[in-house]
Amino acid sequence: MSALSLSAISKSYGDSAILKNISLDVQPGEFIALVGPSGCGKSTLLRILAGLDHADSGEIVIGGREMSDVAAADRNIAMVFQSYALYPHLTAGQNIAVPLAMRRLSRAQRLPFLGPIMPGYRAIRTGISRDVQEMAKALKIDHLLDRKPGQMSGGQRQRVALARAMVRHPSVFLMDEPLSNLDANLRVHARGEIVELHRRAGVPTVYVTHDQAEALSMADRVAVMIGGQLLQLAAPQVIYDDPAHVEVARFVGQPRINLLPARVENGAVAFGNIRLALDEPASSGPDVTIGIRPEFMRLAADGEISLPARIERMEFLGFEVILFCRLNAIGEIVLAKLAPTEAAGLAAGTAVGLSFAPDKAMVFAADGRRLPAAAVAANASREKAHG
Repeated sequence: MSALSLSAISKSYGDSAILKNISLDVQPGEFIALVGPSGCGKSTLLRILAGLDHADSGEIVIGGREMSDVAAADRNIAMVFQSYALYPHLTAGQNIAVPLAMRRLSRAQRLPFLGPIMPGYRAIRTGISRDVQEMAKALKIDHLLDRKPGQMSGGQRQRVALARAMVRHPSVFLMDEPLSNLDANLRVHARGEIVELHRRAGVPTVYVTHDQAEALSMADRVAVMIGGQLLQLAAPQVIYDDPAHVEVARFVGQPRINLLPARVENGAVAFGNIRLALDEPASSGPDVTIGIRPEFMRLAADGEISLPARIERMEFLGFEVILFCRLNAIGEIVLAKLAPTEAAGLAAGTAVGLSFAPDKAMVFAADGRRLPAAAVAANASREKAHG
């Protein structure tokens, strides 16, 4: 049974549809990254899941219990916000203790003067303090417990927010871009910390981000949202290697994928001097798009069928060089990722011939869907290519 199930969730504000029939299952202990560009609806979906907003339609099930009409406080969901939402007047220890105090102390026991003299108060507070210490030690922030948020770095505040969310052992853990306020180096380090914490805690997690590197490196599965729709849910490598939609291919991958116009002619995709055979005829019309990752573009060997182009600029990145080449035939810019040795002697303005591994090409229909008939072969001879 799924730890968390969203079924046909839809949400609109006025005439604007924010979420369109979203369904998603999260398995026990699974880490799901919900990724997409700003404004695609991912944070709205997270707020609906947390009970901070309501869907217009659909169903939320957590641990086998329908939760659509259950208040946020009763869902046993922990959430870490982009801003961390720490209380500035409380110490780190007091911030971490807040959810435990709200759960374990009665309303009267939480009153500042009456609470401490009520029966059971000291024992409950001792238990809370012990749990806070254990969680702080696990996150290596036990030396920060007496500091207030203003006295801590961004990375330290982030770990305090994580500790506050995890200390009560929630059924589901939600994170809304928790690393976006950190600098690049600290963000990479924090990614590893969160993944390790998730493995130890085993709590099903939904992690919202617009950063594809976070999604691909951290998650068991990645859910790609574009324009309020869930276009694909799969393992990170599947999302990258086999995108189901052109918008998934466009969003995932750095540097960006090459997407170029082509046509289906006589059962093959015609693209410049190259013909790619299809497993089966395309039924969506003659206009299609070819997608080729930059790492699969290469400089054509002598006599090989190629796409004539001219280098507009080059980016040297140490372990690789990115060529920005303008195709002579259609004027589009194509990116090619080469090893420095392969790019030796090249410069802006150099005329080159580009080719690619045919089995790495993707074909997308005019409506964006990946054609089930993948490009599988290129004609081997120049005569056949022009025939």
